[in-house]
Amino acid sequence: MAKKEETKVNKITTEQLETVKTQQNNIQKVLLDLGALEAKKMEVGKKYEEFAAALEGTKKELEEAYGQVNINLTDGSYEEIETEETTK
Repeated sequence: MAKKEETKVNKITTEQLETVKTQQNNIQKVLLDLGALEAKKMEVGKKYEEFAAALEGTKKELEEAYGQVNINLTDGSYEEIETEETTK
């Protein structure tokens, strides 16, 4: 009967293995954080679009009521914007 040959297993040190594992885990955590940030970015972007659309609607309503005006956001006063039509 032939004797079975033992195969030598090449290994890195335990310390090196732990270093690689830690680095790999750090990369996975960062990728997870980036994914969460990207999702949050999309959520914030959608909210911005909603707020900007609401503001545009309000501007149109105000323009219908008061014409083209500059509004002082501190006290609500406004001044008419002079256009070529209003100066003629």
